[in-house]
Amino acid sequence: MSNAMIISITEEIIKGAKNSVSYEEACKLAALCKKEDPDLLIPYADKIRRKFKKKKIFTCAIINAKSGSCSQDCAFCAQSAHHKTSIKTHPLLTEEELVNNAIKMDKAGAVKYSMVTSGYALTDKEIETITRAATSIRGKTDLEICASLGMLTEETAKKLKTSGITTYHHNLETARSYFDRICTTHDYDEDIQTVKLARSAGLNVCSGGILGLGESWEQRVELAFTLKELDVDSIPINFINPIPGTPMADSPLMPPKEALQCIALFRFINPQKNITICGGREVTLKDYQSEIFAAGANGVMIGNYLTTKGRNIKMDMDMIKEAGLEIGKN
Repeated sequence: MSNAMIISITEEIIKGAKNSVSYEEACKLAALCKKEDPDLLIPYADKIRRKFKKKKIFTCAIINAKSGSCSQDCAFCAQSAHHKTSIKTHPLLTEEELVNNAIKMDKAGAVKYSMVTSGYALTDKEIETITRAATSIRGKTDLEICASLGMLTEETAKKLKTSGITTYHHNLETARSYFDRICTTHDYDEDIQTVKLARSAGLNVCSGGILGLGESWEQRVELAFTLKELDVDSIPINFINPIPGTPMADSPLMPPKEALQCIALFRFINPQKNITICGGREVTLKDYQSEIFAAGANGVMIGNYLTTKGRNIKMDMDMIKEAGLEIGKN
């Protein structure tokens, strides 16, 4: 595939002649990412982002609402009870703690706020705490309220929607063909079902994964197309941040330019969707963090992550402004 072909595909997407690259085209782009100019896709992904997202960049923040002791064995995760890590564990935070943190992040410049819990699923009592907190946050801030609470039932999804939560986050983590290398305690279809239940309850869906787990470029294409087929609204892209005590503690970091190419590839496959850059960006991208928008992203997570520290929030706000972009809802 020549530069002329990439230009042609970009123009077709921008003009609406096609709504995405085909699977075959995406695999060819991925092959080029492996061996060609490391900046090859970047200017074209930027054109696609600017067409559909203009100058708007949204910011999201999360809180580790329930930490550790998770029954699942995800190989990258510090919160799994199967691994011996040094993280602090705690039960679900109180309604007051969840609300106060939301108010803090609203003042810091977040547009979206997500309550994130460890574990396969929450109890009914825990769901009640989350829904009460969501209703209170909705009344006290202008934040878009999100939640990431593990597996859903139809009833739980409806309760979340009624409480004022607008978006449900549930990562697929990686491609189906690679999933059993990452997690063995639940099936990929359970994650797919939760995404579908959230959608059917009227919630927006935020679903993505972690790159750099040892997957191939073709499996990155596979994940991006699975998300496309599920018609998720937002795609969070994380990069492996190896945690001592996990099976992936010695995993190498992805080179910054490769990470940017991954963002660009996801933009070609999902031109009109929100793409958010989240955990692992500081250690992976280092001095290249300001290039995530040129690579196709239109969202960034600010503040701390679940068990790792994030960058100073003011630095991220300045980064967005210096790029000539505006913070707002997308």
